[in-house]
Amino acid sequence: TGLYIALCSRHPPLNLHLHCIRKVPSPHCPHCPATEETILHLMIACPQYRHARHTLTNSLGQRATLLPFLLSDPSAAPHLAKFLNATGRFKQTFGDVSLIRKLPD
Repeated sequence: TGLYIALCSRHPPLNLHLHCIRKVPSPHCPHCPATEETILHLMIACPQYRHARHTLTNSLGQRATLLPFLLSDPSAAPHLAKFLNATGRFKQTFGDVSLIRKLPD
């Protein structure tokens, strides 16, 4: 989907990027006012998404803390989609993220 492309190209509709293109007044996370809202912050650190991150970590183990794995490994895609849907952060722009399944060999 477009969201996966935006995440992989490091141009997601998060406040740091949106601020750079002058779409929002602040680069900061809406939940952590002193922290820039980056992909890493959203996926690994933001306390607002602790529960969704816990579910992701239960599914993928320690690999859930590795951004390159989350964004490139096909086995992570369905779990990443569930995480992104659970955060609701991209719902206004992209709607529900499809649960991408691994393609058959």
